[in-house]
Amino acid sequence: MPAVSTPVLAAQAAEEIFRPDGWFLDNVWLIAAIPAASFVIILFFGKRFPKQGSEVGIAALGISWVLSVLTAIQWIGERDSVPSGGEAEHAAGTALAVAQEAEHEAEVGFAAVVNSITWWSNGGVDFPIGTLVDGLTVMMLLVVTSISLLVHVYSTDYVGGDRRYTHFFAFLSLFSAAMLFFVMSENIIQMIVGWELVGVCSFVLIGHWWEDQANSDAALKAFLTNRIGDVGLLIGMIILFWTAGSFSTLTINERVVAGELSHNTLLIASLCLLAAVMSKSGQFVLHTWLPDAMAGPTPVSALIHAATMVVAGIYMVARLYPVFFEGMSISGSSINALALVGAITLVGGGLLAFVQDDIKKVLAYSTISQLGYMVMALGVGAWTAALFHLFTHAFFKAGLFLGAGSVSHAVHGFDMKKDMGGMRKFMPTTFWTFLICSAALAGVFPLAGFWSKDEILAGSGGWGLFGGTGGNGAYTSMLVMGILGAALTGAYMTRTIYLTFFGEFRGHGEPHESGKRITIPLIILAAAATFAGLSNLPAGFITGSEDGWQERFLHYVEPVAPYFPAIGHATPSYTLAVVSSIIAFAGIAWAGYYYFVLVAREGATATELADGLTNKSRVARAGYTVLKNKYYFDLLYTDVIVGFVKGPLAKATNWFDRHFIDRTVDEVGRRSVTAGQFVYDKIDQLVVDGAVNAAGTTSQGAGEGLRKMQTGRVQQYAGIMFAVATVLAGIFIVII
Repeated sequence: MPAVSTPVLAAQAAEEIFRPDGWFLDNVWLIAAIPAASFVIILFFGKRFPKQGSEVGIAALGISWVLSVLTAIQWIGERDSVPSGGEAEHAAGTALAVAQEAEHEAEVGFAAVVNSITWWSNGGVDFPIGTLVDGLTVMMLLVVTSISLLVHVYSTDYVGGDRRYTHFFAFLSLFSAAMLFFVMSENIIQMIVGWELVGVCSFVLIGHWWEDQANSDAALKAFLTNRIGDVGLLIGMIILFWTAGSFSTLTINERVVAGELSHNTLLIASLCLLAAVMSKSGQFVLHTWLPDAMAGPTPVSALIHAATMVVAGIYMVARLYPVFFEGMSISGSSINALALVGAITLVGGGLLAFVQDDIKKVLAYSTISQLGYMVMALGVGAWTAALFHLFTHAFFKAGLFLGAGSVSHAVHGFDMKKDMGGMRKFMPTTFWTFLICSAALAGVFPLAGFWSKDEILAGSGGWGLFGGTGGNGAYTSMLVMGILGAALTGAYMTRTIYLTFFGEFRGHGEPHESGKRITIPLIILAAAATFAGLSNLPAGFITGSEDGWQERFLHYVEPVAPYFPAIGHATPSYTLAVVSSIIAFAGIAWAGYYYFVLVAREGATATELADGLTNKSRVARAGYTVLKNKYYFDLLYTDVIVGFVKGPLAKATNWFDRHFIDRTVDEVGRRSVTAGQFVYDKIDQLVVDGAVNAAGTTSQGAGEGLRKMQTGRVQQYAGIMFAVATVLAGIFIVII
C-alpha cells in the first residue's frame, strides 16, 4: 500500500495519503449484484425450485454477507497498516486539544477506494458509474447484509404458505440489492437511482397483501409522502452538481472542505436535502407514512426499520456531511435546522409510542424517535456517534420487530391489550430476546444502546458539570432533549413488555413458542444487541489506555481524508453517563410502578387503571387525546389537505373548467365557425372565386379576339410583327 503525496486542501487534509488496495475492495459491486441476480432468478424461475425460490434468496444474501465480512477484514487490515504517527485520534477535550488533534491527524490520511467508468456522455458531461468504499461503506454493507440474511431466514417460516411467497422473496432480494447499491454509490446520480429503487421496493413490499384496502393505502401513502421529499433531493443534488461541477461525492466533499463553494449555496442545498431526509427517514413533519407501513409483513417492517429505507436518509447526510457541516454552520453553534428537526422527532416520536396498542406501531414510533437521535447527532457534529447508533440500533430494533412478529404469529394479532398478555410463559425464547433488545434500546448499561446513546449525548457538547465534553458546539438544548428521549424510551418499552408478556393471556387459542427459523435469528440479534457496543468503547475506559479495542468503530469508520471536515470529538464524561442513566431508569421505574404494581393490583387481565390520570385531569385527558390523534397530522394531511384537494378544490376546478375554460373553448369554436363562414361567403366566393371567374372570362375573350385575328393573310401578320418590333425598339432606345 504505497503512500502518495497530495496537496493540502484544508486543515483536515493529510500531507500523506495512504491508498488501500485489495481484491474485495475493488470488486465490492458483487455484493449488490448477487442479490440483484437472485431477484431475476426468483421472479422468473422461483416456483420451479423445491423451496419456491426462498433458497435462492438466502444463498445470495449468504454469499453477499461473506463478501461483506471479507471486505471489512481487508479494510481493517489496510487501515491498521497506517503508521501509528497519525493514529492518536479524537482524544481531545478542549479547543486547544482539538486544534492539536487536527494538526496531528493532518500528518497521515487514508483514502477511499474508488472504481469508476463513464456510463454515458451528453453535452460534454460524463455520467459515471462505479463504487466508493471507505469505512462508512464497509459498516453499512455489514449491517444491510447481516440483517437482510436473518430476515430472509425468518421469513421462510413467517410467510410460509403465502399465496405470493415467491414474489415476496424476489422483492426482498431486490430491496436488499437496492440498499447495497445505494451505500456503495460513487456519485450522486447513482445515489438518486438507489434512493428511488429502495422506495419502489418498499412500496411493493408494504402492499404485499394488497387485497386489504388498508395495506394498499399504506403503500401509496409511503410512496407519495416520499415523493414530496424527493423533490428536495433532486433540487439539492442539482445545486451541488452545478456548483461543484461534478457528480462525484468525493469531489463535491473535497471542494466544500476546501472552501470553494459559497456558504449560501451550501445552506440552500443542505435544506433541500434535509427535506429528503425528513420523508425517507421519518422525521417530523413527514413521518406519518412510517407507522402505516406496519401494514406490510413483519419481516419487511424489520428490514425497513433496521437496515434499509429509513436509514438511507441518515447515510446520505453522513456521506455528504461537509455540505451539512458547512452549510448549517454546525461547528461553534448551539442550534441548527438538522439538530432541531432531529430533537423534535426524538421526543415527539417517543411520546406517540407511549399511547399505541399495536405492538408494531409502538416499535414504528420508536424507530422514528431513534432516527431523531441519529439526525440530532449529525446536527451537533457527532458524526461517529450518529453512525455508531445506526449500527447498534440495527440489531436491537431488528430483534424487537422480529420478536413482535414471533408473538403475533402465535396469537394471530398485534393488539397488545386484546391479543396478548402473559406470553413469557408460552414463548420464553421470544421473551428473553425481546427483553434484551428492549433494554438495549432503552440504553441500559452495558448493552449496545447505552454506549451509542451516551456518545451522542456527550457529542452535544452541552454538558458543563465537572468539565465539558468538547465537541463542535454548546448544544445544551439538544442534550436535554436527548436525555428526555432516553427516559421516554425506557417508559414505553416497559409498558410494551408488561402488556405483551405479563399478566394473563387475553387472546384466543393456544399460543406456543415459534420454530427455530424464527427463534435462532432472534438469539443472534439479541447477542449482537448485547455486544455490539463494545466495538467503540470510550478512550481510556477500564484500562486507562487508548490502545486495544477503545474507539475501534471510530478508527475504522470515520474518514481521515480531504473529503471529510475537521470535526471535534467529545471526551467521555462519566458524570453525564451516570446522570443520563439515572433519568432513563427513572422512566423505566415510573412505568414499571404504574403497570407492574398499580395496574397489576386491578387484576391479571387489566391493561390500564380504571380510574387513571386521564379521568381525573382535564389537562392529562387533553394531552392523551392529542397523542392518540398523532398530533392531528393525519387529520391535517388526509382530511384537510387531501380532503380540500378532492373536495372544494376539485369542485372549484371543475366549475372553473366548465364555466371558463370550456366556455372559452366553445366561444372560440363558435367565433371560428362564424369567421370561417364569413371568409367563405365574402372572401372565397366573392373575391377569390370572382377573380378567378373574371380571369377566365377575360382569357376567354382575349382568346376569341386573337382567334379572329388569325385570317391567314401574310400582309396582316407582317404588319403586326412590324408594330411589335417598333414598340420593342422604342423601349430599348429609351431604357438604354
